[in-house]
Amino acid sequence: MRSRIRTLLAVLAASATVAAGTALTPASPASAAPGSPAVRPPLGWNSWNTFGCNINEAKIRGAADAMVNSGMRAAGYQYVVVDDCWQATTRDAAGNLRSDPVRFPSGMKALGDYIHSKGLKFGIYQAPREETCAQYFNALGGATGALNHEQQDATTFASWGVDFLKYDWCSPWGTLNDQIAGFTKMRDALRATGRPIVYSINSNSAHSNTGPSYNWSNVADMWRTTEDITDRWSTGCRADCFMGVTEILDVQAPLAAWAGPQHWNDPDMLEVGVRGTFTPTQNRAHFSMWAMMAAPLIAGNDITTMPADVRDVLTNPDVLAVNQDSAGRQARRVRDFGETEVWAKTLADGSGAVALLNRSGSTATVSTTAAEIGMPAAGSYTLADVWTRASRNTAAAISATVPPNGVVMYRVRTGSSTPTTSFGLRGVGSGRCLDVLGGAPTDGAQAVIWDCNGGITQVLTAASGQLRIGGKCLDAESNGTANGTRVILWTCGTGTNQQWTSQSDGTIRGGQSGKCIDVNQAGTANNSPLVLWTCSGASHQRWTRV
Repeated sequence: MRSRIRTLLAVLAASATVAAGTALTPASPASAAPGSPAVRPPLGWNSWNTFGCNINEAKIRGAADAMVNSGMRAAGYQYVVVDDCWQATTRDAAGNLRSDPVRFPSGMKALGDYIHSKGLKFGIYQAPREETCAQYFNALGGATGALNHEQQDATTFASWGVDFLKYDWCSPWGTLNDQIAGFTKMRDALRATGRPIVYSINSNSAHSNTGPSYNWSNVADMWRTTEDITDRWSTGCRADCFMGVTEILDVQAPLAAWAGPQHWNDPDMLEVGVRGTFTPTQNRAHFSMWAMMAAPLIAGNDITTMPADVRDVLTNPDVLAVNQDSAGRQARRVRDFGETEVWAKTLADGSGAVALLNRSGSTATVSTTAAEIGMPAAGSYTLADVWTRASRNTAAAISATVPPNGVVMYRVRTGSSTPTTSFGLRGVGSGRCLDVLGGAPTDGAQAVIWDCNGGITQVLTAASGQLRIGGKCLDAESNGTANGTRVILWTCGTGTNQQWTSQSDGTIRGGQSGKCIDVNQAGTANNSPLVLWTCSGASHQRWTRV
């Protein structure tokens, strides 16, 4: 779980039976551990990626509140997981775990009760050896790992109302068989409590990686397959280091046969929104690929302060539906061109999900076919874009222009439907495209111009007189009709302030105001705002479809 210490490499290599970084192709499908409650990939939040050891009960309660207030709970997120550093550095006289008296003065049961009162579930952290990771790496004193206390700790967790246990090896000691025995011991202890506790393990922390090379499905409900993730698209690192999104995808790709209901490959927590490092395009791509892989979606950002664009990624219902599909299949990489890839899987209703991934720093076209992604033969297919919500029909070809570090993700169904054609709008005067400030389709976002790049906020669909971006509508702010009224995005409604008519001269007129979408003060620079203005037919009011 923590950053590795390079001087331990020789010890790690000698102590493990499987070399770090190896990933073997599974020979056969996996089967679930007895009594697993993880019927679908768990959805939740974990404290570590944002707060590390700097946690306390106020922060955890705040995260629980935010999960409700942000709409994450309504979207399906359940688990609030308190990672390492919650515990006191010693056990009590009877050998029981206890919380840090300064950070968690009310105790863990009280915290669990609060989380449960919000309609959520309570997760906690422990390790199977002498020390937790923070203790092993000297970030926290003491030695309160579960070794020789497995049943006692499991009983304690059940009494506190724990619903999820993250169990981290945190030691260079032991062969693969030692790890299997240790992790199985806690699994049996948890099951013996009679409480349905999701059991999440990581065999890789401070140890050569056994996660991607042994089928853990009969031991745990979810198991880490990779090194720790960090908030980077790519780090170039393969072992004993932090991995980026692309390196993790490469480890995960051969392991699809191991995943399924009640047993999930875990490519680590989400970096969506963590420290604001990723662009909106990267956030969407990262989230899309974890959803395609049927991975547990455990957010790691500060959800108490997340901006609307990050919330909209984490709560996208169409992407979550692919992740939570009852068939529980992990997507397979069906095409690999190096910098571009195609990932696909079949869903429980017979439809398909396909992700056209562009790992590179340049815009690229990525293509496949309905047959290649496993769809049955048909005369036509409907492609529904899960981010733009545009749809189109195709005879067989599936292709898209994908932005750098981006994904175009479709839900594919047999048969045709009424298409909603997507397009861009290029300003005649500026040569730049209609876009949204901040690069995310959120309520109140200012419409602007920006260099044309085909990104999600430059893709429009027209329906019922509305112009939509990412499922939201272009809107005259506050029903304004005066010159200078801002053009923004807003949740689609029925008002004429969201009605637009394209004129023969290339202008776009507002249904309520009668005024045209205009680049403020005839601006041509990136981020020049769009406003309503009396129609004149000037070049800064004219638009062409691209």
